[in-house]
Formats: sequence, C-alpha cells, structure tokens
Amino acid sequence: MKKKIIVIHGPNINLIGVRETGIYGKESFQSINEQISAKAAELGLDCSIYQSNHEGDLIDTIQQAREQFDGVIINAGAYTHYSYAIRDAIAAIKIPCVEVHCSNIHAREEFRHNSVIAPVCVGQIAGFGKYSYILALYAIKELI
Repeated sequence: MKKKIIVIHGPNINLIGVRETGIYGKESFQSINEQISAKAAELGLDCSIYQSNHEGDLIDTIQQAREQFDGVIINAGAYTHYSYAIRDAIAAIKIPCVEVHCSNIHAREEFRHNSVIAPVCVGQIAGFGKYSYILALYAIKELI
C-alpha cells in the first residue's frame, strides 16, 4: 500500500511566481505543485497538496492529517515565526513533519531566522527554492 503524505502551503505561498520574484523566482505555484506531485508519484508516494492563507484552516488540516496521512511536509510561510497554534498542532499529530522554505530564512531578515515549528518537526529544509519540497519528499519517504 502506498504511503500517503500531504504538502501544506501556508499564507502567500499561492503567489509564488508573482510575489518577490527576486527571492522566490518566477515559476508558478501550479507548476511547482505539478512537479511535487510528479516526484512524489515517482517515489511511490500518494501526495495531496493543500494551501490556505488562514491559520485555523491550516491547523484543521494538520489535525486531520493524523488520521489520513503518514507524513506531512509544511511550508507555514510567515506563520513559521510566530504561530504557536500551528506548532502545537504539529506536536499533537505524532506523524513525521518536515518544515520547508523556498528561501534561506537564515540569510534573510532577522525575524525570519527563528522558527517556532522547527522543534516539533523532524527536520527543516530551506534555501533551495522548489527543490526544498523535492528534498523533503526524499526525507519523508525515509521516515514513514
């Protein structure tokens, strides 16, 4: 039976390809999601993708993941730096969760250096653009 994972995109990730292209690039959100899905299938993973700009929706999706998925890949966007509610949701589900960021958050503004969700994730991948997600697929496959 295929292992099931969910990729969760947080606020403003849907605007990749449009917003701050000097940081996030010009490739569209849809194109990146298609590549994530294709690589997941190649790795034998059943992959769902979800995006929301709303913290509560992200929390609901994380909580539901514990019963529907074997692992989570999350780019919580700006919520990474201050959402203790998302942190607590990740801690509660007890399935592997990999934190990803397209940009190198440690080389950007100081407020981006701290992740409140990192301590409850199995790892963090940052700075490789869309390849952060691809690398996370390899990691989650080994963890589930």
